[in-house]
Amino acid sequence: MPETTLQEFVERKDYSRIRASIDIPDLIEIQKRSYEEFLQMEVEPERRKDQGLQAALASVFPIPDYNNTAVLEFSSYTLGTPKYDERECIEQGMTFAVPLKLRVRLVVFDKEDKGPRKKVLDVREQEVYVGELPLMTERGTFIINGTERVVVSQLVRS
Repeated sequence: MPETTLQEFVERKDYSRIRASIDIPDLIEIQKRSYEEFLQMEVEPERRKDQGLQAALASVFPIPDYNNTAVLEFSSYTLGTPKYDERECIEQGMTFAVPLKLRVRLVVFDKEDKGPRKKVLDVREQEVYVGELPLMTERGTFIINGTERVVVSQLVRS
């Protein structure tokens, strides 16, 4: 069955005498820019500002163990590239996302040393896969399980 659209049947006429004097702003641009600043995807890991995802991860680390013999420190994070494009995610019911990997450092201290400046026995640094982070599309939406979702911010009345 051939597809038809409303534009084929209805011709739009403009009877206004005064043309619009202001341009319509791109209201989604604020949310897209905010998400870009949150991820800092285009910024090298060493040059990232302490805001957004960088600040959230830095606030969780360092994580000491129960006996204070080791500590896990956060170094940086990297975001990979999406496996599938937006269209494929919608068609196959997948989430449009990128892999999130953290570079962490495990510092192991001497158990016998009880002073404030403990002797370091071993330092290991490794990149750890954390999970998939949904990406915002150019339209300002997220594709979750093949369905486009929109984040709507709300004003709370008190």
